[in-house]
Amino acid sequence: MTSRGRRDHPGGPGPLEGRVAVVTGAARGLGEGLAYALCHHGARVALVGLEGERLARLAADLPGAAAHWTVDVTDADGLAIAAEAVRRTLGRPSVVVANAGVALGGPLLDCATDAWRRVIEVNVVGSALTARCFLPDLLHTRGYYLQVASMAALAPAPLLTAYCASKAGGEAFAHALRAEVSHRGVGVGIAYLNWADTALIREADETAVFRELRTHLPWPASVIHDPAPYVRAMVRGIERRSAHIYAPPWLRGVYAARTLLPPVVAHRSRQALAARGDAPLPPTGLLGPGGTAAGPTRTGGPNDPCLRPGE
Repeated sequence: MTSRGRRDHPGGPGPLEGRVAVVTGAARGLGEGLAYALCHHGARVALVGLEGERLARLAADLPGAAAHWTVDVTDADGLAIAAEAVRRTLGRPSVVVANAGVALGGPLLDCATDAWRRVIEVNVVGSALTARCFLPDLLHTRGYYLQVASMAALAPAPLLTAYCASKAGGEAFAHALRAEVSHRGVGVGIAYLNWADTALIREADETAVFRELRTHLPWPASVIHDPAPYVRAMVRGIERRSAHIYAPPWLRGVYAARTLLPPVVAHRSRQALAARGDAPLPPTGLLGPGGTAAGPTRTGGPNDPCLRPGE
């Protein structure tokens, strides 16, 4: 844990001053950026993730009170132990951000079963377990839970079946949780984000699957953005206890039009994939350094039981 100078909220202490904020998937990417931003706004930050060495370096580098716990968000017992340690070390959390997530690309028939399942486990089950472990604290502090979702929850795309299902599942979970706890003073928000320039997306962009996917996305959905504006949008949303956060802002329009999008996506995808013929699109395995840490990494093949015809 470390305490160093930070930039105070303009005009005096802000709503995050002295609050404890938990960020899962904090080792890199949006989680890392959000940890810095929350510290700069006066929060005491609990970093949770799988990459212990990176988390330790980040905790030491943050400009405020911070500590880290190396734990898999799908491990209920491990999360419970971490939650108790957060209370003892930093205090009761007022903010919990379920940011941990992994991604896998490729045709459903070609994806390894364990890798496909792992996406669902981390992105949906991990979020639910995170909320469950820290919900007693949020009830006590009348706090705020933020579920990091994606444009994939609004406009499901081919070759991303696990990721789209998991982000839609996380969104539905957050909506249901909001209805369950709002009368007890707990706010629940959902952050809808487009492509961000992170290690995961950079690695994904080197694969045939993601090149095919992004090539056929219309502008501006195909654009990869600097993650800094996403982080700023999430911090504003946390301070305001927003029910929905859209980054970039045009995703608000996508949300409004979401019922119209599946047939449009299906039509465009049918044309694009038919034009490829039998050209292969090898599955990616779990993407990015976070995916490597989460495992498994194998990419399927004839020995995968789900790939055996007739069984």
